[in-house]
Amino acid sequence: MSAEPSSLSERLARQIDAGGPISVAHYMAESNQHYYSTRDPLGADGDFTTAPEISQMFGELIGLCLADTWMRSGSRPDAFYAELGPGRGTLASDALRAMSSTDFVPRTHFVETSLALRERQRALIPNVFHHDSVGALPADGPLLVIANEFFDALPVRQLVRTEMEWRERVVIRPDPAEPDRFLAMAGYRRVESPVPAIAADASEGAILEIPLAGTAIALELAQRIARQGGAAIIIDYGYEGPAVGDTLQAVRNHQFADPFLQPGESDLTTHVDFTMIGNMARQAGLRILGPVGQGAFLRQLGIDHRAEQLARGAPARAEEIETARHRLTDHDAMGTLFKAMAWVHPDWADPAGFNS
Repeated sequence: MSAEPSSLSERLARQIDAGGPISVAHYMAESNQHYYSTRDPLGADGDFTTAPEISQMFGELIGLCLADTWMRSGSRPDAFYAELGPGRGTLASDALRAMSSTDFVPRTHFVETSLALRERQRALIPNVFHHDSVGALPADGPLLVIANEFFDALPVRQLVRTEMEWRERVVIRPDPAEPDRFLAMAGYRRVESPVPAIAADASEGAILEIPLAGTAIALELAQRIARQGGAAIIIDYGYEGPAVGDTLQAVRNHQFADPFLQPGESDLTTHVDFTMIGNMARQAGLRILGPVGQGAFLRQLGIDHRAEQLARGAPARAEEIETARHRLTDHDAMGTLFKAMAWVHPDWADPAGFNS
């Protein structure tokens, strides 16, 4: 006898039964909205661990990088620190502490829709201002923005190459007797590929991911920086497109899971196309630095020196600190797959860490 379906599974099933298959983008949006609104997914007791939770060095170095950029750009007192998808607030807490050592104490604003995570964030940063969208960020000062593992969780369209045409990849419910299981397949409606360079050469079965939500948010954020001044640092796992491939994945209990089983109970992500989101910033008139590997970025910011400092101050933690440094920077860990990109207002100094 099968288990009772989740409320989200029931809602998605009703949508499919009433209107036919739903797009992968719709399925991903509904799943992650439910997932993030109902839990704290981070840490050993959650489903995954992000770089700020691995070591304080990550947030500290980013904070110093932004503070250095601010100082070399005129030290404007009206600048804001803004973070998109700030998790528990760990990165911001470490970054703001490091910034304060340079006498830079910016007002802090988070774009966060999860009420559960907002509560955790306020416990670390009591004076934070929360917003539901980039458009709600303050408009009366330069923005210093960090988005770490934010764009990967935004929904993407998936197009499937079938013989001589592209079709939207859609989600169906294959068996009413398994109410928590869904299935992705090529839909029946022909669609046009928005990437001509790929459209002509892709083989049958190829999947093209179109991050409509990500590019819309990237353009809005870039336009705000273009109007107000400042810079943004984007860190995520991804690639420089265009490219084909199905990168949709689910993580649950620190293990890969089936993205189409028990929607809303796993973290769904795709790899970020840095070329595509970078093009949004170029369109807004910003200067683009990178992407560079996270390992190279952190080493240029001084993670090796910082690790030595921490180990000298706490010899009993030396092995733990060194393990964290390797995890953040090594080629076979996060150092290459994860990438960093900076967007910079034309009148602002380039952030450190992006020398090739």
